[in-house]
Amino acid sequence: MAECGAVDGGSGSHTMDKSITLPPDQIFRNLENAKRFAIDIGGSLTKLAYYSTVQHKVAKVRSFDHTAKEAPSDKLYEISVQEEVTARLHFIKFENAYIETCLDFIKDHLVNTETKVIKATGGGAHKFKELIEKKLGLKVDKEDEMTCLIKGCNFVLKNIPHEAFVYARHADSEFRFQTTNPDIFPYLLVNIGSGVSIVKVESEDKFERIGGSSIGGGTFWGLGALLTKTKRFDELLQLASKGQHTNVDMLVKDIYGGSYGCLGLTGDLIASSFGKSATADKDFCKEDMAKSLLHMISNDIGQLACLYAKLHRLSRVYFGGFFIRGHPVTMHTITYSINFFTKGEVQALFLRHEGYLGAIGAFLKGAEEDNPNQYSWGENYAGSSGLMSVSPEMNPLQRARSGTFDMLEMDRLERQLVNLPLLQDPSSYIPDTVDLTEDAPAREYWLYCFEEALDGVVKRAVASQPDPQDAATRAEKFCQKYRHKLQTLRHQPFAYGSLTVRSLLDTREHCLNEFNFPDPYSKIKQQENDMALKYFQKAVKVLEQLSWEDRQFALVRGVLAGNVFDWGAKAVSDVLESDPEFGFEEAKQQLEERPWLVDCFDRWLERMKGPPHKCALFFVDNSGVDIILGVMPFVRELLSRGTEVVLASNSGPALNDVTNGELQILTERIAAMDPVIESGLKEDRLTLVQSGSSSPCLDLSRLDKVLAMVVRERQTDLVIIEGMGRAIHTNYYATLSCESLKMAVLKNSWLADRLGGKLFSVVFKYEVPAGKCPDSGGS
Repeated sequence: MAECGAVDGGSGSHTMDKSITLPPDQIFRNLENAKRFAIDIGGSLTKLAYYSTVQHKVAKVRSFDHTAKEAPSDKLYEISVQEEVTARLHFIKFENAYIETCLDFIKDHLVNTETKVIKATGGGAHKFKELIEKKLGLKVDKEDEMTCLIKGCNFVLKNIPHEAFVYARHADSEFRFQTTNPDIFPYLLVNIGSGVSIVKVESEDKFERIGGSSIGGGTFWGLGALLTKTKRFDELLQLASKGQHTNVDMLVKDIYGGSYGCLGLTGDLIASSFGKSATADKDFCKEDMAKSLLHMISNDIGQLACLYAKLHRLSRVYFGGFFIRGHPVTMHTITYSINFFTKGEVQALFLRHEGYLGAIGAFLKGAEEDNPNQYSWGENYAGSSGLMSVSPEMNPLQRARSGTFDMLEMDRLERQLVNLPLLQDPSSYIPDTVDLTEDAPAREYWLYCFEEALDGVVKRAVASQPDPQDAATRAEKFCQKYRHKLQTLRHQPFAYGSLTVRSLLDTREHCLNEFNFPDPYSKIKQQENDMALKYFQKAVKVLEQLSWEDRQFALVRGVLAGNVFDWGAKAVSDVLESDPEFGFEEAKQQLEERPWLVDCFDRWLERMKGPPHKCALFFVDNSGVDIILGVMPFVRELLSRGTEVVLASNSGPALNDVTNGELQILTERIAAMDPVIESGLKEDRLTLVQSGSSSPCLDLSRLDKVLAMVVRERQTDLVIIEGMGRAIHTNYYATLSCESLKMAVLKNSWLADRLGGKLFSVVFKYEVPAGKCPDSGGS
């Protein structure tokens, strides 16, 4: 992270080093394309928000004209790398001491900006108004602080998965993140700045300040300074983290000699904050006084929040503001207070990006003409700093760094994302099977696994772009960035929310895209698709010669064998690299014999003897053998039974997964060879839809809105999820309101061992919702 200034260790005051430049690709990235600004200036921190356009490369597929007679060696389609412009939101947090240098830097790097006005909020919007207007030549338009705060809070809760978390200090995982829920209202926001504001939020634009207190962060700072002679807020918190409040506070047991049972008061409960200081004839250490003060104010705020939550029948209370700032001791005391006063009925929730709420809200106020709320946004892990551990004694270096600069970046997604309508309970849906934040052995294994695979990914990225001379340099930069992310996650697993295999994969994809490697597996996919198509008709002919029952088993086995061809699995990629002859039949031989590790085939066979499903939604996985020789014959069988089929594939590339653009071309080519597929397309019984995802895994709470609409319209009664990423790492425990089929081959020895199997063990999981009869066609 580049520094914007230096700290004079002798005096403790900040000095500006004008000679130090800030690389725009690290701090103010894409600044030259900035279109709109907003700024939130508090008492000590400035939060800058700006919208920019980002130019990056995307891999596009285009079908050749197959009407002309072609040589057999001709490719099925061509791949071209094109420039695409997308929108990105940047949020940067830095200390006010750096504001002048940063404004200078922004001014020097702005090119042809369309911005004439900068939206501003926070107390400093008045204090620094003239400075901003003078430096940037922009008019400062001040916005109401509370309105901005609520707008920003609504935005992050709706758009950033794992934004909110419960803090449990003594648990295996201190941070327990909440999944994104579209139904965020109503909630209580307790904003703790110098004082406390308590706001009831009922909808996007309806909120009311229902209470508050003058005893807040300013009280802690002010009284703390008088008691300890410590003037800096973070130093005061550091003292509190080392203190023992029981040396200063009077406890219940100090009065009664133990607990007060009939009132339900334990002996360790604080009976009187600072109670011992009135009677003890001694000096108290400043660490103990700071801790006692922190407890006193946190408990007071917690009790106040509980009373308002109960009065307004609200169960969710979000805490934010300068007082919180992610400090474990503060979050612990507030959580303890809430749990004590409500007996667990009210939940204390904190936000990963609470420091940015005002800046985000101010930005949204200035961007209303573009209506950012009509889009879905996603956190860009390559550009975001992540939630830092701010416990001073744990990590002083990172404390200093995050105190200097901290970043959040969000990309505007092409498609609006919504829940899959068939989720049984969207509010309790958790996509990921294992939370690596909590499972230390699994975390250690997967972090090692991804680091070990890095050299192979770099090699693949360079090979995918043989012409550009800078490919190797960009690949090395990708490697450095992703390795740094892995090292951060090793020490701070909670940095971007719950750490999962999915988030590790997504972070890698973000880093690859950042250095213009949009599809490192594009050429491999093209070769495998070309090869597999040559065997499609033969594979179908073999299936048609089987009896009905044998064919059902062969179809399932074909999907499973196809799923072996996964370049994301090291055990498979090693085989594919070393043995070019390894094909579909060889993959079948690798499969575990029945009974499989999870074996519901007999129940599936019985179901297939019943009435056909109305519509099957099939989330497909890999290109080549998987989609062409595994999935398509299976789809063909469903169509022959009278079942409509919706094939959902990735919107963008990830590993060797088939994308929607590729699948359109493959399906057209197969339709030219096969009348069942051809009539399915012509009669609109076979539909190809984008999933809205560009990940090897699958989050059913963030799917393309068009896909959700199709699912409803077609009255889908069967969901098929294929592949280790989509059916094992994610959605293994997902419960749906219709029948579901999860199919995967375990291509990782460690994971197979974890699940009680071995390499190439089979998971064939057929589930019927409770209360539904599987032989009734799902109706």
